[in-house]
Amino acid sequence: MRKIYLLYLFCFLGLFSCKNDEKIESVETESSFVNFNIDAVPYAKLSTYMFFTGELKNLQPNTKVIPYEPASSLFTDYALKKRFIWMPGNVKANYDADDKILNFPVGSVLIKNFYYNTVQPGNTTKILETRLMIKKSTGWIFAEYLWNDAQTEAELVTGANFASGSSKNITFKKDNGDIITTDYRIPSETECLACHKLDNKPIPIGMKPQNLNGTYNYPNGIKNQLQKFVDEGYLQSFPSNIVSTVNYKDTSKPLDIRLRSYLDINCAHCHQENARCDYRAIRLSFTQTANLTKMGVCVMADEPLGSSLEKIITPGNPAKSVMHFRLNSVNENNRMPLLGRTIVHDEGVQLLNQWISSLNQTCP
Repeated sequence: MRKIYLLYLFCFLGLFSCKNDEKIESVETESSFVNFNIDAVPYAKLSTYMFFTGELKNLQPNTKVIPYEPASSLFTDYALKKRFIWMPGNVKANYDADDKILNFPVGSVLIKNFYYNTVQPGNTTKILETRLMIKKSTGWIFAEYLWNDAQTEAELVTGANFASGSSKNITFKKDNGDIITTDYRIPSETECLACHKLDNKPIPIGMKPQNLNGTYNYPNGIKNQLQKFVDEGYLQSFPSNIVSTVNYKDTSKPLDIRLRSYLDINCAHCHQENARCDYRAIRLSFTQTANLTKMGVCVMADEPLGSSLEKIITPGNPAKSVMHFRLNSVNENNRMPLLGRTIVHDEGVQLLNQWISSLNQTCP
């Protein structure tokens, strides 16, 4: 009886997996009981990792599963996001540069949950998907998990059976009261790679020091996110003079800094060297867009859309700016970004409109 009792105790504590569908090893980091075997992931079920405690839908992080939030968020059809990071013990990430992804060790996991809290009718909360990026010895891999309607589990769909991705019809209410119905796009692995690609290798997007050098309200108090990573043993160190992006919604910040921050998180991962839109004329990384030419001001578009839409940015005239046209389009042949949205981000378009209208130079 004592042996049986101890076995049940170990199962309860998470020291061993008592599930038949996964062969896993538990990685203990201080008091963390996250289940993670680098050779067995991705698991078939999100719950197997034990990233969260209690009811899965509450997304209550386990010990050493650290929440984070970039200064500005990538727009995904107004979906809200809860992001977390977990790393195995005795390894740390390293700072390379303000605008370079933190150099993460093997075993690092980035966890991103997409949900709405105004699903109609009734303004209910519904999690649609959880995306993992896992750092293996061969590089980063994607793992896409779809939540069931009961919100009790999320199942792995990455692989050949999900090669074309899928869509989920959803009706939700925006902050301004508008009711929106759309076919929310759940990306395939190929679609994930299209944006998360540099030098033809998968990489994260938002985990740059310039995006994380801000505070977060943790359960034990407000703290700088990078300092939190240091304190948790997840980051070696970081400089005190990081040139950082801002929350593009923060109207107390300069208009140009807000727009540059918006373009950095939404567009720069494709519009950079050796990325998907390398061939295009503009470079939209926050570190480069202090140069208006990099932003496309007075620059002829790679694909002009008629005599009134020749320049990427026509100062003072949003209606004659290709960037404004593409951001305001839902047509798959014209819209930017190409992936990740099916509807127009009204606030993003308005921000771009204000910035273009504020420019008063004359193009040669």
